[in-house]
Amino acid sequence: MKLSIIIPIFNEEKTIKEVLKRVASVRLPFIEKEVVIVDDASTDGSKLIIQKSGIKGLKIIFHQKNMGKGRAIRTGIKQATGEVIIIQDADLEYNPDDYSKLLRPIIENKAKVVFGSRLMDYPLRFWGKDKTILPYHLIANKFLTFLTNLLYGSHLTDMETGYKLFKSDLLKKISITSNRFEFEPEITVKILKLKIPITEIPIKVKPRTYQEGKKISWRDGILAVWELVKYKFVD
Repeated sequence: MKLSIIIPIFNEEKTIKEVLKRVASVRLPFIEKEVVIVDDASTDGSKLIIQKSGIKGLKIIFHQKNMGKGRAIRTGIKQATGEVIIIQDADLEYNPDDYSKLLRPIIENKAKVVFGSRLMDYPLRFWGKDKTILPYHLIANKFLTFLTNLLYGSHLTDMETGYKLFKSDLLKKISITSNRFEFEPEITVKILKLKIPITEIPIKVKPRTYQEGKKISWRDGILAVWELVKYKFVD
């Protein structure tokens, strides 16, 4: 089995080297890894770091202009040749060591789609030394997941997770139009409308702040709500 790891990148010079190192070093017995990097017209040093990574077998695509995370993922899907596809953010929030447990349901033919859920055991704390980083983002994520479940009769805990794993033959058949962060609700809704079960596996994340480079904003949250409602009525 081959796993295609799609890494969309935009201005991640502080983290991309370590992300590539972790992706390359993760051990997956009997599974071939294919790393598809899509640089979405970065203006910092990301491009040079990628080119000098020294990691063999990388597929690298450079967008000539910035078009958004969703478009970068769409480019990556077209280039992916593995039987399974996973999206890997270029920051350090998600840990590639989770690949093995995310893959297990697919390897065992128990699932075609697997989401890594951050919110199965993610407490909301507004104060104290263990207070939640960006608590309003957590609330927004929970609301968007609640809205997804309400509209589509699902039982998800984390619709917005960045760790989404798919059988590639399924993913490549789905028409995706999103250019930005609305990729998450669009692909989730279209999977649910096909009546394909989504298996969730708990994962741990290390959230980053806006000072550390986080890019998603409240506008993306509003757009996600629109996407969830829109696809209730259109394909």
